[in-house]
Amino acid sequence: MANKFIAAPAPHMHNPHSTQSLMRDVIIALLPALAVSAWVYGLDVLKITAIAITSCVVVEFLIQKLFIGGRQTVSNLSAIVTGLLLAFNLPTTIPWWIIVVGAVIAIGVGKMTYGGLGKNPFNPALVGRVFLLIAYPVQMTTFSQPTVAGYVDAMSGATPLASVKSLAGDASFAEAIGGVDFTNMLYGMMPGSMGEIAALALIVGGLYMLWRKVITWHIPVSILCTMALFAFAVVFFGGERGAVLYEFPAFHILAGGALLGAIFMATDYVTSPMTHKGMIIYGIGIGAITMIIRLWGAYPEGMSFAILIMNGVTPLINKYVKPRRFGKTSAK
Repeated sequence: MANKFIAAPAPHMHNPHSTQSLMRDVIIALLPALAVSAWVYGLDVLKITAIAITSCVVVEFLIQKLFIGGRQTVSNLSAIVTGLLLAFNLPTTIPWWIIVVGAVIAIGVGKMTYGGLGKNPFNPALVGRVFLLIAYPVQMTTFSQPTVAGYVDAMSGATPLASVKSLAGDASFAEAIGGVDFTNMLYGMMPGSMGEIAALALIVGGLYMLWRKVITWHIPVSILCTMALFAFAVVFFGGERGAVLYEFPAFHILAGGALLGAIFMATDYVTSPMTHKGMIIYGIGIGAITMIIRLWGAYPEGMSFAILIMNGVTPLINKYVKPRRFGKTSAK
């Protein structure tokens, strides 16, 4: 029998990992943050997560069965990962039907429209998240205030990013972040989306994926270093001095979706560059765009928009940042 030569778009993996094992490792890496979120906000976190995962799996199954055909792809666990990441981008006060809408957009528009896993140019979970943010801005920006025993529906609060952004217009950055409790940010005791509030747990998950060689350091480190340097430059050249020179960069790394985006969403194999040099360029772009939106844009958070923008730039990065072909002594 003749061997078949199959040409396919990136990514191409040369290791013992299968798609299913990679997705399983991502799920395991997200579990610490899910546990912290459930502890802080209560069992509604698990309900939202279950609805998001179930909706994503069902939508992918139905589209595959009714429109695309071929072997079912839900067994590769990618729909579960999309559901988890979508849930991590939602507040705990979100109505169940909005979660279902987000799943339909994430899987139906962000993934299956292009032919399924490996062909989508944009991160599906972020496609769903950004659509919901534009379509349902009130529901997507209403956050519960965490308490020791879980959350109370009647209590709501602004995220640290939103609070600092609103104060920064009338005060210095030092005054704006003066009331920020960095310990609470690290351990998750603050208002925000499910995946925004557990910085330490997200770091643990990221270290697990590095250990398992699911991701490399290039994208997360380039994003977070760019954000930190950008924040430092803004306060330094703005005349700020003292502890704010270090607190302001630390604040932007710990606040919002910086860690979730840098570790779990920007590193998506399909939508990120193939080469290490390309990954660093990609990460620098995400970090810079995120900070520009955070500091001068209409939204307090810019990570989702930055990743989607750089997803669109990925083909250009792959085209112009290529490894030297075997046998070539110089690039033309």
